[in-house]
Amino acid sequence: MKIGNIELKNNLILAPMAGVTDVGFRSLAISYGADYAVGEMVSAKALKYKNKKTADLLITAPNESIKVAQIFGSDPKIMASIVKSKYLNKFDIIDINMGCPAPKIVKNGEGSALMQNIELAEQIVSECVKASTKPITVKFRAGWNNNINAVEFAKMCERAGASAITIHGRTREQFYAGKSDLELIKQVKQAVNIPVIGNGDVVDVESYNAMLKTGVDAVMVGRGALGNPEIFAELTGKKVEVNKFEDIKKHISILREHYPEHLVVKEMRKHILWYLKGYHNCTEIKNQVVREKDINKVLEILKNFFENNKKRESN
Repeated sequence: MKIGNIELKNNLILAPMAGVTDVGFRSLAISYGADYAVGEMVSAKALKYKNKKTADLLITAPNESIKVAQIFGSDPKIMASIVKSKYLNKFDIIDINMGCPAPKIVKNGEGSALMQNIELAEQIVSECVKASTKPITVKFRAGWNNNINAVEFAKMCERAGASAITIHGRTREQFYAGKSDLELIKQVKQAVNIPVIGNGDVVDVESYNAMLKTGVDAVMVGRGALGNPEIFAELTGKKVEVNKFEDIKKHISILREHYPEHLVVKEMRKHILWYLKGYHNCTEIKNQVVREKDINKVLEILKNFFENNKKRESN
């Protein structure tokens, strides 16, 4: 599949997830087979006002050969100005978030709230396309609550000049509950001529194959990758030897290159809990990790845990 002139190899993408897809996690996903990993969504308005915390979300890893940023906002002029700003110079694709269901986002008329206002959404996409020399993509949902308008919205994105779209098969009201609507994703794919990326409930080979049956050009994996970046190797059929402790160390090492220690500790807590999911007798270790403020001590705790776990498996 191609997005503009950018060719994907595996047609697999790590979804943007706020508070999750930091530079370290994206690097791991790519090392396991994701073509690219979308960074955490960033506010166009915050970038306009030079917010450093927001700008820090745009840090990329050396192995991100295809760099993708996701921006959100409801002002077409601000969005277009950020698309052509220095902040996004290094990115190959710019994705517009029109699917985030978070209350603090939608109350400002941003994210999935834009699905209620197709005219404004079209203006945003159109202005961003005009301002950019790079492919503009759009991520959206099935609809706003009971108004299922994904097909209409997809046609609008194509009309406005988007190079590709991503459809998450849930409504805003569903958030992440219930099931992703594969039939609706199929309808979206059939309604447009630009590439369509399917998103929602892809957690293993079976669900991946179910998504492929909709006819989508590529698949985006979100929560199925939490603590499990190797899912991309699994979906491509690549045999890899997974070492969770080495993955955690690599994740931490990358974050340490860019952030102070206290932020690394804070950022890694949730990731480590996900990495440990499924391991026997790990409750106490999780509690220790959550309480610990020294990243080196966290690594020592984890090293002992994985060594002891390996010994138990060999006995």
